[in-house]
Amino acid sequence: MLKNISRRQFVSGSAVTALALGLVGCGGNGGDSNGGSEGGNIKVGIMGPHSGDNAQYGLACLNGAQLYFDQLNEDGGINGKQIETFVYDEKGDATEAVNAYNSLVQNDGVTGIVGDVTTIPSIAVAQASVADNMPCVTPSATAADVVTYGTNTFRACVTDPVQGVVMADFAAKQGYKNVATLYKTGDDYNEGVNKAFCEEAESLGITITTQESYSDGDVDFNTQITNILATNPDAILLPNYYNEDGMIVTQARQQGYEKVFLGVDGWSGIYGGSENYADAADLHDCYYCCAFSASNESEVTKQFIEDYEAAYDETPTNFCALGYDAAMVLAAGLTAAEEAGLEPGSDDYKQAVIDGIFASTVDGVTGSISYEDNGDPVKSSLIITFAEDGSEVTFDTIEA
Repeated sequence: MLKNISRRQFVSGSAVTALALGLVGCGGNGGDSNGGSEGGNIKVGIMGPHSGDNAQYGLACLNGAQLYFDQLNEDGGINGKQIETFVYDEKGDATEAVNAYNSLVQNDGVTGIVGDVTTIPSIAVAQASVADNMPCVTPSATAADVVTYGTNTFRACVTDPVQGVVMADFAAKQGYKNVATLYKTGDDYNEGVNKAFCEEAESLGITITTQESYSDGDVDFNTQITNILATNPDAILLPNYYNEDGMIVTQARQQGYEKVFLGVDGWSGIYGGSENYADAADLHDCYYCCAFSASNESEVTKQFIEDYEAAYDETPTNFCALGYDAAMVLAAGLTAAEEAGLEPGSDDYKQAVIDGIFASTVDGVTGSISYEDNGDPVKSSLIITFAEDGSEVTFDTIEA
């Protein structure tokens, strides 16, 4: 069985047999429903929201996953076979996600999938994939339910509850005695993090002064901010996505709030991407947890950033790194199945991929990733803050 599979092992060729084949590009058609390796290739799906409101996350995960598979192919693939990727845009819709999944399985004959990306489509895919026992690795779906439908679904990220607990523990460590929260209702991600944070914070003696909420589509948060500031909190938790949190931070600073904001991985991209969602000056005393930051000084991180910038001409985000690591996790399982000499696409092959993932420890760019009782990873988290120019700074590492 595989142990301690690292990026260097896959990309240096020490874990695979080198074979001089050209790169295989993204596809969207062809293949059979049960072959899985037609023409000597191993067929893998990549799916996510590549258009629509969540496209920033889906495209980032796609780029990271494709970069890993391209590097793997350059170094000979797995067992002398190239990875052939089939890419689908599910537009952030659960029904579209199931349709994409069915196409990958029935038309393209994939043997594993990187995806889905966000929670609701990922749950739909997890439910659909159980009957096929199809190995699926989501880079970034954080809701607790995602991996509960079968043993075939894994994730490269930590869960909503874990992120909430991490930030509550961080708040206690920093000495914050009174914390308010502002979260979006009707979203499993926002509500799940908020609930876990409040429960953990109260168990640690932190007073939750108020829990304010807003609805999808809201852009004016001044009423909620006024209510929060009346409780005089030491910090405010914003367990939402970067675009909304950017507006909230800006409006709170305009109301005179100069204290701390806390966040989770949805903050990734709030500053320094294609658009800034808050001014650098307003991001002082902001802290959020995630798996990856370009500010991390590790050699693995530096190499990934160099490779990613060369491929896409932009600095990678947390979601790019999670896509890369999700592909690495799936590759560990595929390597186990190939080494066992099983028929690609068969039930035994898919089970061997799943068993191979459970047996491996992957040294990814977001840290060491292993699995014990289910598809939730055992891994560390980073606490990120911001410099005066808005650039990210790694403030602390929280070990698993």
